[in-house]
Order: sequence, then C-alpha cells, then structure tokens
Amino acid sequence: MALRFENVLGRFNRARAAQLTLPHFVCQTPLFMPVGTQALPINLLSLGCLYHCTGIPLAAIAFTWTIKGLTTNQLEEIGCQIILGNTYHLELRPSSELIDELGGLHKFMNWPRALLTDSGGFQMVSLLHLADITEEGVTFQSPVDGKPMLLTPEESIQIQNRIGADIIMALDDVVKTTITGPRIEEAMYRTLRWIDRCIAAHSRPKEQNLFGIVQGGLDPVLRDICVRGLVDRNLPGYAIGGLSGGEDKNSFWRVVAQCTAALPEDKPRYVMGVGYPLDIVVCSALGADMYDCVYPTRTARFGTALVPEGVLKLKHKAMADDTRPIDPTCMCMVCKSYTRAYIHCLVTKDAMGSQLLSYHNLYYMMKLSRDLHSSIIQERFPKFVCEFLQQMVHGLKCFPKGDVPEWVCNAMEVAGIDISCCCSSLSSIED
Repeated sequence: MALRFENVLGRFNRARAAQLTLPHFVCQTPLFMPVGTQALPINLLSLGCLYHCTGIPLAAIAFTWTIKGLTTNQLEEIGCQIILGNTYHLELRPSSELIDELGGLHKFMNWPRALLTDSGGFQMVSLLHLADITEEGVTFQSPVDGKPMLLTPEESIQIQNRIGADIIMALDDVVKTTITGPRIEEAMYRTLRWIDRCIAAHSRPKEQNLFGIVQGGLDPVLRDICVRGLVDRNLPGYAIGGLSGGEDKNSFWRVVAQCTAALPEDKPRYVMGVGYPLDIVVCSALGADMYDCVYPTRTARFGTALVPEGVLKLKHKAMADDTRPIDPTCMCMVCKSYTRAYIHCLVTKDAMGSQLLSYHNLYYMMKLSRDLHSSIIQERFPKFVCEFLQQMVHGLKCFPKGDVPEWVCNAMEVAGIDISCCCSSLSSIED
C-alpha cells in the first residue's frame, strides 16, 4: 500500500481532519481536487523539450493536459494538493505510452505534488451516446477520429499504471442516479466483479493506490452490498460514486451519510463529482475527506466568482463601475490586484477574464479545504459551519427562501452539529 492515512489530527463527531501521505505529497484533509482537462497550453520551455525529445510538431504538443487557464506553478501557489486527470482523455491524447516514455504524468506536466486519475468510467454517463457497455468493458467511439476504443478494467488499470498517478480509480459501471429498475443492480454487481479484475491487473501497488468505487444508485440495500464487497477487498481507499447526477439533495446526503458510516475509519473516503462549497461542507460534516469537480473553473468561464456569500456574477451590468475586489476578505492575487469593474470588462470580451476567475475560484476552494481542516483540529468546526451558513443566508440570495435548506438542516442533525441559529424556519429547497 503506497499511502498512509493518519486519522488522528482531529475529529468532531463524524467529521475528521487527517493527514494523507502519498508518494508525491503529504496532504491535509478534507481536500478539494481541481480537474485537469485537455486542450490547454503549457509553458514554452516544456514545448521545446517535448519537441526535441519526440519530434512531435509543436502544434500537436502545445495543447495538452492541465487545469483550465492555470499553470502548475499557480496551482502550487494557491495550495492545490492533488490534481485529478481523466484516463479517457489522456489516453486519447497525448496517449499513456507517450506520457510513460517521458517519465510519467508528474514529469510530463511539471507537477511535483499528488495526482489522481479517474478510470474513464464516468464517460459511460457523459458520453453514453458514444458508448456500449458489456461485461467485457466499455466500447467508446473516439470523439477524435470516430474509431471504436475498448476500455476494459484491465486496460483502464494498465493505462493508469503507465500514467503514474498517486491514486488510481477502478473502472466501475456508472449509471445516473435518476435511473431506476434492474439496471442499477446490474451496474452495482458488475462494479464488484470489475474490482477483482482491476486488482489483478494492477502492477504497481507499492507506488500507486487503487481506490474502489461504491455504486448502487439511491437504493440503500444495494449501496450496503457494494460497500461490504469493496471493504472485503481491503483497498487503500474508497470512493462514493454515482452522485451529482441530478438526484435531489435529500437523497444525495443520505447516500453519503450511509456510505461514510460503513466505510473503514482508517481509509480515505472520496465523494466523486462534488464541487459546490455547500455540498463539501455538508459531506465533510458527514465524514468524507476528498472531493473533485469542474465546477469552480467551469463557472469561471461563465463569468461567475465564488464568494463567502455564494456566487458573484461579474457579467452583470452592476459590476461595470464597481471598484471593489471580487471578495474584500480574499487574499488571492486577483482580489489584491483587480477590481470587479476590470474583470467585468474582461469576461465580456477576453479569455483572460475567465483565467483570473478560475484562479480566484480555485483559491477559494483551497482556502475552504484549509478552513475545514483547521476548524476540526482546533475544535471549532460547529462554529465554522454556522458562520459559513450564516454568510450564505445573509448574502447574495443564495437561499431564495431566506433560510438554510431543509436538507442541510437534516444532514447536520445526523452529523451532530447544531445549526438552529441558521434554521429558524425550515425551507424545502432541493438545490
């Protein structure tokens, strides 16, 4: 096992602050992982080195894999601990063989800290019109050249072994939580069968940590069967998958609460696809440790900034002459250097606007992670949660009915956190 999870730093009921030691970095949890994608420029020095090493034309190399609009130096600067990359996209371009040839993804993208690669299974949902799912694996129609591409559990692990991330994910059978009927049960049992194939194919267990993924839709019986089956395999860590796919928030938090309660205390718990700050706070209170999502950078591209009160839409006309920073309490480079008016001008005309907002939004997420960690260690987690919610209640109409949503109040009750000061009259908002 290539990780060490020390759950001794701090606790409040189900919430925990831990130290996760990975081959490339020692991480503090709870933590948020930005998602890397393809088609983004890397620095010119790297381009020249790749050209001389491989002979690949610069135009083909110049667009590779990183966080939208940010360099690895900037990600390190804002405190990013783990970057998530997608096996499907990396294998399509530039290919795991090339990455392996050039020393692995850490060296390829000049990233000294930890990496996690997803298995490619999520494309079963997001690219379903291009995929055919069988017991053998998933056959994709490549969006690059239209050719079929078979991704089996074995191939997914072999690709991830070549890429070289600290944490690799098992290929699972992913279905939307809004789907009901026998397909949910089929996917759950197939996920358990596939984990054994992933374990057998994993050639670098002393260097890379294979996480299993709990499936089962919104059915508590199926979720329980999957949790018990994965725990029996004694994996380095476990993810809760199949959420953030359109299910109502009441169902969402109940699945998280059920799974975190049943997963081992001494292993990291990762809720996949979760990136809304409120969701992260709730899941951390319920005992989760790790999160990922494209939300902070995607919302930045639409001109929206994350702030303690909720979100700030920089494209609105009211921002045109606003000389304040995005968030007066934020210490990021963007808030120290630029006004809302300046960024408003950029986001309506220039790509630099979305880059600045991406920087700010990811800084916000890294700070949220640090605040969660420190508040648990310093035994002030309930106070932190209340202050976080009160800012949203009194802020930018984040909760349209004026109160913390009922699902949050119910989740906090299960987590043993008194937020009655924020829930004077429960609302029934489900988003």
